[in-house]
Amino acid sequence: MLSNHFQNGIETARLVWSQIPRSEEEELAEVGRSGNGGAESLDYEVIENYAYREEQAQRGKLYVWYYVMLKWFFSLLIGIGTGLSAVFINLAVENFSGWKYAATFSIIQHSYFAGYLVYIIFNLGLVFSSVFIVTQFAPAAAGSGIPEIKGYLNGVDTPGILLFRTLIGKIFGSIGSVGGGLALGKEGPLVHTGACIASLVGQGGSTKYHLNPRWLQVFESDRDRRDLVTCGCAAGVAAAFRAPVGGVLFALEEVTSWWRSHLMWRVFFTSAVVAVVVRSAMGWCKSGKCGHFGSGGFIIWDISGGQEDYSFQEMLPMAIIGVIGGLLGALFNQLTLYMAHWRRNYLHKKGNRVKILDACILSLVTSLISFGLPLLRKCSPCPDSEANPDIECPRPPGTYGNFVNFYCSNDKQYNDLATIFFNTQDDAIRNLFSAKTFHEYSAKSLITFLVMFYSLAVVTFGSAVPAGQFVPGIMIGSTYGRLVGMFVVKFYRKLNVEEGTYALLGAASFLGGSMRMTVSLCVIMVEITNNLQLLPLIMLVLLISKAVGDVFNEALYDEQARLRAIPLLESRPKQYMRNMTARDACKNQQVVYFSRVAKVADIVSVLRNNKHNGFPVVDHGRNQEPLVMGLILRSHLLVLLQSKIDFQNNAFPCDLRSIANRHHLSDFVKPVSSKGLSIEKIHLGHDELEMYLDLTPFLNPSPYVVPEDMSLAKVYNLFRHLGLRHIFVVPRPSRVVGLITRKDLLLEENQDSATVELQSTSVRAPQVRKNLKQHVHSEHQPLLDNLLPISK
Repeated sequence: MLSNHFQNGIETARLVWSQIPRSEEEELAEVGRSGNGGAESLDYEVIENYAYREEQAQRGKLYVWYYVMLKWFFSLLIGIGTGLSAVFINLAVENFSGWKYAATFSIIQHSYFAGYLVYIIFNLGLVFSSVFIVTQFAPAAAGSGIPEIKGYLNGVDTPGILLFRTLIGKIFGSIGSVGGGLALGKEGPLVHTGACIASLVGQGGSTKYHLNPRWLQVFESDRDRRDLVTCGCAAGVAAAFRAPVGGVLFALEEVTSWWRSHLMWRVFFTSAVVAVVVRSAMGWCKSGKCGHFGSGGFIIWDISGGQEDYSFQEMLPMAIIGVIGGLLGALFNQLTLYMAHWRRNYLHKKGNRVKILDACILSLVTSLISFGLPLLRKCSPCPDSEANPDIECPRPPGTYGNFVNFYCSNDKQYNDLATIFFNTQDDAIRNLFSAKTFHEYSAKSLITFLVMFYSLAVVTFGSAVPAGQFVPGIMIGSTYGRLVGMFVVKFYRKLNVEEGTYALLGAASFLGGSMRMTVSLCVIMVEITNNLQLLPLIMLVLLISKAVGDVFNEALYDEQARLRAIPLLESRPKQYMRNMTARDACKNQQVVYFSRVAKVADIVSVLRNNKHNGFPVVDHGRNQEPLVMGLILRSHLLVLLQSKIDFQNNAFPCDLRSIANRHHLSDFVKPVSSKGLSIEKIHLGHDELEMYLDLTPFLNPSPYVVPEDMSLAKVYNLFRHLGLRHIFVVPRPSRVVGLITRKDLLLEENQDSATVELQSTSVRAPQVRKNLKQHVHSEHQPLLDNLLPISK
């Protein structure tokens, strides 16, 4: 009996596995068969059709409270889920790294070659697990994920980026790629992880894996999911850097194009929950229950005991750090763009085996460099233990800290290059930031590490593994920052200068020159270093590095988004748009529209021959004068064609009351995977094709409309700020119905409806002139005198 259950379980697992796309090509092919090739715009606009209005009318105050409380409850779940994911990733990376370094240092006591083989095998195994998970299970988990999430919050949905398997691939893939020692970080993938958790929470779980209780499926629109994904992005940054305020500002500055005060509160609450979860995990790990886990996994590079003041003379070298960061950051963006373009267009097109081979070769090269270069360096004597009682030199093998004894003939010596290479990235950065460690690193070692790690970071970016660029950028910047600090210490002998302070400024300058963030990055750097006194200096280098970088190219994530064909709308329109009108932008388009009551065969033909996702609905009326009824979405038409319950035998408009119980608002919800219905999957008989469908109850009767002579720059701002998907361009209106001012929008809840109706300057009939003059606001009176005679 038990064997039968076990056999059935195996067969079920095989069936589920067989339904999962095996590669990025199969994933895109499946999306193409579903009718949605590549990225698709999101519907952030509220579709105020008949079903929406009926459902809104039935919702009372109790539902409103339930709706609000569920938003806060979901924010809590997102914070807890993202925090626990970060804890799991940190524990796994630190323990794998601890086992790797402990085994390597134990074996090199007898043979360096055997230790090198063990080191290679550890790294290769971890990297192979990462690339295998990505290529065979979750293709969308490759890369940092921030360009895709930024596109999602900008209104573009890339297929597969928020699926459950993408979340799993991101978590376990990050463990393998970061634990395997590649020149990348886990911070970008954590932002993507938080967004995936938020999306799954928003849709009430996973439909495919039957984890979707009905009472959680409230936020079914793209508009609600967008707010939750914003919370997830902020939670990812807060979990990655233990910087809750920085996470909020990162979501505001870098990834979102839509923001409001209520969302600010929920994002802030989510980041605070993440901080509590991570702090609790740190307290639990202090008891020694986390294995090889060191303090580096939960990032906080405390340099509060370092340089406490700075002089005006230091402004020049700090400005130089900003210039270097802008130049190296811009060069990094350009080189990674070239590498990613080459991989995408030439290397990765050859299949998954080439992707796996690419990642494994990168692992071998990285292991060779990180193990071989310290062998070429001479060891240095440890600092005087009496003058520096807090310094442990050399540190015990397999533990985190400074002063690594590697290939040294004396027990009281250390290898400064191995101190950087033979550590996790978090611990290496802590060593570079550390204060009271003058002359720990030689300039030759720092230059060697800078050149090699910079090259490895450029080459590794774009491989088929989860890869972030925050921590590699910090390592690169802190290296040349410490070099400048060494020069300042040597040049200004009388100043109390710390090399670690300049390492921090170098890290900020490189991130500013590459990612072009200012406010959020400044707050993140202050939070992770726990030194508020350095805030003005960080602001200085960030402004300089961003200004220098902007001269050469765009930000890293914007460049990568363009490479992935994600059509981001930037924060401001192009200059040429100010000299164009809305008519110029759509003059070459042929408008495809439906009649109010359309024949089913005509609808099917239009959907088969056009890839548009929105269609105007026009009623010609008795006098053959076209009247725009509204906008109907392709997804809504597909639902109506599949259900068939709204088909009718005549071409006359239907009674709205007759469809009251036919549809629920959730029937028109698009799946989060962007793989909804396709016209190829809908089969209709000959009799059904000859029937008619009244589109009035299902269209959006109030789409956004602009006159044809509006400047394209103004249309651009309207489109981006409101998160729209479609805008109607119409001829200049012939008459004015009314004029709304700020006062008309500030209505009391219990105000008389008749007064509300008369507050706008209605020009519908001249006989209401007397009543209007009694109720209209004084600022409307001059316009009223001009408009009413015209209405005659």
